[in-house]
Amino acid sequence: MKEENAGEGFQIDSCGASLAFLVLRLWLGVRSLLTGLEKFAGFEKKEKPLLDEFGEPDISGAMVAVKEKVYGFSHYHGLPKPLYDKFADEPLMPLWMLDLYSGVLGYILLALGITLIVGALPRISLLASGLVYTSLSVGLILLNESGGIAWLGIHVVLVALALLLVRYNKYAFLNKC
Repeated sequence: MKEENAGEGFQIDSCGASLAFLVLRLWLGVRSLLTGLEKFAGFEKKEKPLLDEFGEPDISGAMVAVKEKVYGFSHYHGLPKPLYDKFADEPLMPLWMLDLYSGVLGYILLALGITLIVGALPRISLLASGLVYTSLSVGLILLNESGGIAWLGIHVVLVALALLLVRYNKYAFLNKC
């Protein structure tokens, strides 16, 4: 099924545009969801039995300390400590604002990831995602981190493209703005 844009003289394959939007929405949703989840990641040391060459516990009963990645509210860190410390030294970043931002960032990323994946309120979810990436860019601009700014710029372009294609959204609920 093709749709002609008013006065623009070219046709858009609405089925292809719907699939393109779905792929963008899912990619952005998974990106936000997993980034949000990683804000709750930490490492814990656990004692495990030393294994012999056959994968069996060593006969001597020796134990070894192993670091394991775990997830939990107790491991929450909106901003990694070294990055937080750099921002804390930045005069344009008040400490109260940094604490607030760091405190909610992971939860916002989780919520945006879920809403984008299921397709709930896609325009609002995409707008909020674009604002999150813009806010992250502001922080990296203050720290003069050009590489990270470029990567976030790509994310903003993907969000903008998704916002242009949102009218072809067939695979979602609560689809109206």
